[in-house]
Amino acid sequence: MENLLLLGAEAIAQGAIDGGMSGVYAYPGTPSTEITEYVQRNKIAKERKLHSQWSANEKTAMESALGMSYAGKRAMVCMKHVGLNVAADAFVNSAITGVNGGLVVAVADDPSMHSSQNEQDSRFYGDFSMIPILEPSNQQEAYEMTYHAFELSEKFKIPVMIRFTTRISHSRAGVAQKSIKEQNTGRLPNNPLQFILLPSIARSNYKGLLSNQVNFELDSESSAYNKYIDGDDKKMGIIACGISYNYLMENYSDRKCPHPILKIGQYPLPRTMIEKLFAETEEVLVLEDGYPVVESKLKGYLEKEKVRGRLDGSLPRDGELNPNHVAKALGFSESELNEIPDLIANRPPTLCPGCGHIDVYEAMNAALKEYGKGRVFADIGCYTLGALEPLKAIDTCVDMGASITMAKGAADAGLVPAVAMIGDSTFTHSGMTGLLDAVIEKTPITIVISDNSTTGMTGGQDSHAFGRLEEICKGLGVEPEHLRVVKPLRKNHDEIVAIMKEELEYDGVSVIIPRRECVQTLNRRMRLKANAKKNAKK
Repeated sequence: MENLLLLGAEAIAQGAIDGGMSGVYAYPGTPSTEITEYVQRNKIAKERKLHSQWSANEKTAMESALGMSYAGKRAMVCMKHVGLNVAADAFVNSAITGVNGGLVVAVADDPSMHSSQNEQDSRFYGDFSMIPILEPSNQQEAYEMTYHAFELSEKFKIPVMIRFTTRISHSRAGVAQKSIKEQNTGRLPNNPLQFILLPSIARSNYKGLLSNQVNFELDSESSAYNKYIDGDDKKMGIIACGISYNYLMENYSDRKCPHPILKIGQYPLPRTMIEKLFAETEEVLVLEDGYPVVESKLKGYLEKEKVRGRLDGSLPRDGELNPNHVAKALGFSESELNEIPDLIANRPPTLCPGCGHIDVYEAMNAALKEYGKGRVFADIGCYTLGALEPLKAIDTCVDMGASITMAKGAADAGLVPAVAMIGDSTFTHSGMTGLLDAVIEKTPITIVISDNSTTGMTGGQDSHAFGRLEEICKGLGVEPEHLRVVKPLRKNHDEIVAIMKEELEYDGVSVIIPRRECVQTLNRRMRLKANAKKNAKK
């Protein structure tokens, strides 16, 4: 097999393809998007007819992957950390149903919130659900762990989580491939009651999950991804989880740390190795990119004073880990650090020049001027940048779909008119149910579905709403006379403002759909068209 230069996300995708996967399910979410995109354009995946279409949201993706597992095939579901919140119901219960075909849940966490609302650590979800977790420290491990995860899942009949972070996902390295496995043949579960979570069956399944915990721990103890690396200086021992091992090694030019290291790549924690490290050292420094998951556990059952990390201030409590943070915790002097020069400044993101969302916000600001500030509830997408100067057009952004439901709650509290600003892809992800609530109660809110015909924020993937928005809204009960479609262009500004003012005065649910293709996908489409024309002439 050949060596490939891959992003961490792509390494996970390649590991899944080579590991005998039959389908991947996902909703686009940075930093996990590239996994599915890689499968979609992969030649072998196409030849094998692997499923790789986008799902409406993470919950539907998780349930579809579980359905493929039920049918005996190997499936992977991918999401970012906040997407796991959306999928949590099915995810947690899948640990109790167990699996038939191997099921891998790949979750990309985002420490420092590069493109997210929070920096929650998905290891908590895995631990809460009591399933095995794999955490790669580099791209090769990302590939091998995914390749291996399907076997681990089928060995214990349990979903397996692969937890990785932004730096792993979006950095490249050489990856050596293994031989490609054949896909499973379809087969139904041996136990016909396995996937029926009636209380009596769920209780029995749950006892099986609990009894398997000792086997999961034994597997971690013998895992190739958990390594005890001895060192001469026993004053300190180090536990390095996932990518934090790289941050540790970057502080030693010869990549030789003088302290004993326990490198963690598989959970649950290998208790025997941890007890050995504590017995041989005076104190233990825990390095983990994300929440103090391991540190909290150690302080629960080992000598508290011996553990240092994010909880005691040895490392920052928030943000990404980096080599300088680790160096300071190791006691290196300031002169030995590689600080970022002050001249390097962050550049805040902005909406693209010519973006239709800009015209929508300018019309919205004009229409709402007489009502004052604090009435626009927005959502997750490029249009969230409307919170910044010079537009300053939105007042909230909490989670996917919250614009409509928060506007409804505010209107219920007497804040009328209230406006929800949501994108077309986010609407079909998790806005439709909120619209149904509003229609049932005839809540006086105006919903603006800014339709750029794509999932723009994550790179222009297909939107489930494309060509369907009006019919979906009508099907949910929006009155046709209060369903308005406009084209957000500067020349149409006055017309759009007038329509918005009309709907703001309506005592019920109104939906306005400003529709104009994303400028990025338009440019891409025009380039492809020009190239095709040029090639046709040759």
